[in-house]
Amino acid sequence: MIVVSGATGTVGSQVVTRLQDRGTDVRPLVRAGSAVPAEWGAGVVPAVADFTDPASLDAALAGADVVYLLVAVHPDMATHERNVIDAAVRTGRRPRIVLHAAAGMGQRPDGVRFLAAHNSGLDHLVATGLPWTVLAPNGFFQNFLGMADAVRGGHLALPAGTSPVSYVDARDVADSAVEALTGDGHEGAVYTLTGPAALSHAQIAGHLGVAVGHSVEYEAVRPEAALAGMLGAGWDRWRAEGLVELYGLYAAGGAAAVTSDVEKLTGRPARSFDAFTDEYAGVLRGEGSH
Repeated sequence: MIVVSGATGTVGSQVVTRLQDRGTDVRPLVRAGSAVPAEWGAGVVPAVADFTDPASLDAALAGADVVYLLVAVHPDMATHERNVIDAAVRTGRRPRIVLHAAAGMGQRPDGVRFLAAHNSGLDHLVATGLPWTVLAPNGFFQNFLGMADAVRGGHLALPAGTSPVSYVDARDVADSAVEALTGDGHEGAVYTLTGPAALSHAQIAGHLGVAVGHSVEYEAVRPEAALAGMLGAGWDRWRAEGLVELYGLYAAGGAAAVTSDVEKLTGRPARSFDAFTDEYAGVLRGEGSH
């Protein structure tokens, strides 16, 4: 039995679908009242659980052989990871935990709260003695779909400086996760999942411009201006500050490394950004969903 937390998100929902397609016994964890993705078949039976409710986690993880531990960005995300790990310990079955973290885990950079939370979770996991694997993806190509309005206006403004970033397709992350969950030989491994190249945001703007049919200019905005813009748009401060910290890591060149870990896990090269923008050109132009 493979238990998948974060099961309704960008990656988690795809992991559940892929596991089901393989005929794997999968149990997604969902919050009470959450909508279940339409692509999940009748054979997928979710377990309602809350990261703050140990009893619900105990019930959800009962019988688990492997747990995909993916939690949402949240001020208590480190606690949420620890709570799932502790529930796994209480099963007495020693399930392997595949921790979905973020690129940069090994660097342990100061001042990036999202990475600090994941590193805290990993430290706790290692201390339990449970078998573990870490998937550490870089930022997703799909993030730029949420910037499509700005791209159509010819503008990409981010506090990301000029250093390149090896963004990755979320579908490659899901495919890699399925292999790490179902395959052997992954215990104690940290896989940093990236695309096949590191691109500056000016280069990314160029690819986006080709997709939408006109020039897109990149502006490296100052962190304080980016934070003010997010807060003005209604973002909660903790998440907004965390994202600015992450972009600061990008600006410092901390997300430029390219690995072959997607190919190592899946047996095929990672998708490129230009292939992604070609595929999603209609979405970027506002012509409908993919």
